[in-house]
Amino acid sequence: MADRKQFFGEIKADPELLKALEVPRQTPVTEEELREQRISFAFGNAPANAKNTKDSVRKASEHIRLLP
Repeated sequence: MADRKQFFGEIKADPELLKALEVPRQTPVTEEELREQRISFAFGNAPANAKNTKDSVRKASEHIRLLP
């Protein structure tokens, strides 16, 4: 495979990008945001068919509880 020039030498991060990434890094994640992330993850990993919708995953998540 041919060598790629963009991978030679030192890679420098964009200072504006680093600054923009600092704000979300310091912002706490709410329980509702975590819940929606879990639902999105479950939906993305569910088999693709007409029965599996994001809303059906959301409804199922309200009834499934894990034991401590």
